[in-house]
Amino acid sequence: MAARRREALVQPTLLAAKASGSAPLADRMRPRALGDVVGQRHLIGEGKWLADAILRDRVPSLLLWGPPGAGKTSLAHVIAGSTRSEFVPFSAVLGGVAELREIIDAARERLAYQGRRTTLFVDEIHRFNKSQQDAFLPHVEAGTITLIGATTENPSFSVNAAVLSRCKVLRLHALDEDDLAGLLARALSDGERGLGARSVTAAPEALRLIAQSASGDARRALGLLETAVTLLPEGQATLEPDDVKRGAEERTLLYDKSGEEHYNVSSALIKAMRGNDPDAAIYWLLRMLDAGDDPLFLSRRLIIFASEDVGNADPRALQVAVAADDAFRRVGLPEGVYPLAHACLYLASCPKSNAVKRAIEATRASLAERGALPVPMKLRNAVTPLMRDEGYGQGYQYAHDFPGSHVAGESYLPDELVGRRLYQPSNEGLEKQIRERLERINRRPEK
Repeated sequence: MAARRREALVQPTLLAAKASGSAPLADRMRPRALGDVVGQRHLIGEGKWLADAILRDRVPSLLLWGPPGAGKTSLAHVIAGSTRSEFVPFSAVLGGVAELREIIDAARERLAYQGRRTTLFVDEIHRFNKSQQDAFLPHVEAGTITLIGATTENPSFSVNAAVLSRCKVLRLHALDEDDLAGLLARALSDGERGLGARSVTAAPEALRLIAQSASGDARRALGLLETAVTLLPEGQATLEPDDVKRGAEERTLLYDKSGEEHYNVSSALIKAMRGNDPDAAIYWLLRMLDAGDDPLFLSRRLIIFASEDVGNADPRALQVAVAADDAFRRVGLPEGVYPLAHACLYLASCPKSNAVKRAIEATRASLAERGALPVPMKLRNAVTPLMRDEGYGQGYQYAHDFPGSHVAGESYLPDELVGRRLYQPSNEGLEKQIRERLERINRRPEK
């Protein structure tokens, strides 16, 4: 079978590479036992469910969800190595359904003739479309395989609901700096799999700098350590912060323009502006722009925010947001960041009101409740003699003929909704004045 032939050819090559030290440091330092796993104490700490399931060899099908470098693949290897099952890796990027069938056939034979289970590790399972993911279902249900899927995307959106219901979802967190610094120190001292044969030590500040630059990604941290050590001048035995800086390429932000993180960061931007925190607002705005997000997406969000969350508390907010959008379209990047930042800071700092949003919701609720109510006769346009004879326009009073251009006690709603208040201004900013004016003119005239 193609899959078996490929595995037979590839596995010895990988083992030889690891043994010779030619494999990347991150691959050589992959944990072999549960005690080697860095971080994720909420999952594998003493007394935790997963640690107990591994020790008892009772691991069910899992979905490992977490950012790059958090240890999803490493944890899957440890689970397979610590249990009595055959570990079979499968990439949703490189593999196909035909190869998956071969793997399932081999797993079925292994279980029938050897009594040995198969742990199928599917990396980037979200890359399969949802119909392709259905291929796993009967084999998980029959116990032919234990499925361990790894994904950086939220499984709620990226994994078939049927697969999701048959797997336990485990959320892995980005590694903290202390965990990464400890892993780096271990890699430096490990003479078998790490860099111990080079007899290099590292200043604590250098390891801390690598840990900070890795953004919680163990693979990235080990790669940077290996590069920095390789570039050390001959005869130098101590890694210093300057050596790390020399070995590091320009840091990229932890951000996915099309995945969940995009929505997480844009949500943080909106909530920071709504919460009157211009410092946080500008941070999240620049985080998105510098990661390459679409500036026009951001300008649209600012325009929407100006009406939805500021509204008449400061009507200038909409003008500022629209002007920022227009200015950006004229100048583009990099200078276009200025009008976007200008609008972001203004919106975060001005008074807030969601009365516009609430008025829309209340009006739509009335429409859903009562339907399309008839226009009162007094408000209808009497453009023909017949219409006037039918009563169109009768009783209408021209507002400008009255003091303050207001007819006391008059309503312009359908008759069934008279007295209902759909727009209720807040007490924030200019809207407080609007509220007070409406309260004055809506008082019923004294008899």
